[in-house]
Amino acid sequence: MRMIPMNSFVLRLALGACVLSSVSAYGQLEGHAIESSATPHPVPAIQDKETPAQHDARMAWWREARFGMFIHWGLYAVPAGEWHGQRTTHIGEWIMNDLSIPVADYKQFATNFNPTGFSAHDIVALAKDAGMKYIVITSKHHDGFAMFDSKTDPFNIVAATPFKKDPLRELAEECHKAGIRLGFYYSQAQDWTAPGGAAAVRGTHNKETGHWDPAQDGSFDDYLKTKAIPQIKELLSNYKTAPDIIWFDTPTSRMTPERAAEVVKVLNQYPKLIWNNRLGGGYKGDTETPEQYIPAQGYPGRDWESCMTINDTWGYKSFDTNFKSTETLLRNLIDITSKGGNYLLNIGPDAQGKVPEPEVERLHAMGKWLAVNGEAVYGAKATLFGAEAGSFAPAEGNAKPKFVPAWEWRSTTKANRIYIHLFAWPKGSFHVEKVPRTITKAYLLADSSHKALKFTQRDGVLDVSLPEKALDPIATVLVLESK
Repeated sequence: MRMIPMNSFVLRLALGACVLSSVSAYGQLEGHAIESSATPHPVPAIQDKETPAQHDARMAWWREARFGMFIHWGLYAVPAGEWHGQRTTHIGEWIMNDLSIPVADYKQFATNFNPTGFSAHDIVALAKDAGMKYIVITSKHHDGFAMFDSKTDPFNIVAATPFKKDPLRELAEECHKAGIRLGFYYSQAQDWTAPGGAAAVRGTHNKETGHWDPAQDGSFDDYLKTKAIPQIKELLSNYKTAPDIIWFDTPTSRMTPERAAEVVKVLNQYPKLIWNNRLGGGYKGDTETPEQYIPAQGYPGRDWESCMTINDTWGYKSFDTNFKSTETLLRNLIDITSKGGNYLLNIGPDAQGKVPEPEVERLHAMGKWLAVNGEAVYGAKATLFGAEAGSFAPAEGNAKPKFVPAWEWRSTTKANRIYIHLFAWPKGSFHVEKVPRTITKAYLLADSSHKALKFTQRDGVLDVSLPEKALDPIATVLVLESK
């Protein structure tokens, strides 16, 4: 995922935040946006040519899903955040760049990468049990190591490791059986082991290329032509019905409109494919990708997906035990859905292919809540209200106004239902003004009998009598049927 510039590394870690020296070229972090272009592209993408009706049809399953699993898994799981006694203070999958590990040394990790504990069946079952509807896995991250049987380049899990298996093929088969959609993350610009691949500038790295090892030097155009685009073609053609999504990342300034257009030529051959806004070259893609935050008001008129971690790292780091609570994760999901977005929640398997148990526990707990309350999430649209999410505090000086969230309730919507997700249980009754629909019945979703609750509605003001105690300590859903 993203990187931290060295000149602000210590400061930002202390503040618990990450920034970029050129944010728009990397991740979609809070306060910044990925640049897209309104000018004609060298090669029109599917988004440039389809009608609104065609776009809605292509995005329909994704909008219904609301909850997906991100998997950051690769060769970086072997060092697990530590190399030659030095622990990275950054995210695990960036260890090669952060510690300036030479290419030859990094490639040696492959000789010890034998993830015999990996089970595609178990991971897909975990996603399904958690209530997730799709999976996106790193097929190649910035380190250049392919987690699939690539005939383009031998630095891959089949050719370079004792494992000799293609986990993406196994995942594709299991996802097909389970009815789970599958997507592949691919780092199209950054590649720290292929000659000519882009790299983020850190510390003593070359200020133009970002390289720290002569083995990385070469032509970016050659890299794009001989490795990146051929591997993208492999991912799109080798797995039968998969993938449904291609998830690009960190385009950097190297991905000019002309270079990105060469990738678009390939993508256009797959008219049902969904891809994000991180290709580069001014292409907007299908989805906004806020990273590690939830936008205050979503992205009205745009499909979007908050990608977030369960602890602080994406790729496995053995000493990162700062796991978020189930309450935080569930309320994130509800908050995101209430603003019209999807939640792409990450797991980071270890070098054996095992998912850390704290992550497993939290996903199971989320699944239990969704098994009861999923109706209020899957296929639900954004709130009809809005103020319940919080408000912007007055800005001081030239600072931007800061959004201060409120955590009493959220709301999601369907054609004839309004769902109120109650975090703080009201005493006696739930009160809300300016309800834009006529309510015909009120009940609690977790009450299997759907016993009607007494309510009054006058001039748009609604009051619903509630039982003394909440049915769920994290979020109890009040259903308001309407006409």
